Amino acid sequence: MNTLQVGDAVPNFTSTDQDGNSVTLSDFKGQQFIVFFYPKASTPGCTAEACNLRDNYQVLQDQGYTLLGVSADSEKRQKNFANKYELPFQLLADEDHSVISAFGVWGPKKFMGKEYNGIHRMTFKVDGNAVVTDVISKVKTKDHAAQLL
Repeated sequence: MNTLQVGDAVPNFTSTDQDGNSVTLSDFKGQQFIVFFYPKASTPGCTAEACNLRDNYQVLQDQGYTLLGVSADSEKRQKNFANKYELPFQLLADEDHSVISAFGVWGPKKFMGKEYNGIHRMTFKVDGNAVVTDVISKVKTKDHAAQLL
């Protein structure tokens, strides 16, 4: 797992959001943005994290950030997740792992004694030049916005 670090340039990526719209790195040229990776839409930890970010979305926007959630879920699953919890930000359906690989958040994980490959719950702050300015690798799902602010 070759995870992006502070000071690294984000490699170009293209994916689709929950509505099937194409999303690329160049869409964020000149903007600060936050990319949060989560293992699976509508699971308890991911729901707590997304709802905490939703509840603090205005504050993050006031600080100049656009938010982007990413998992390997399908567009349909992302859309259901966004609709059910009224999430105001884009969710990428990164089924081919292009964004997940670009940020280096796919790798070995352990759960209940079993090892498997999966998405590591991590968040990246990116500046207007597509350079990583902060990496949060120990995400507190219920208080994630406070970690970002």
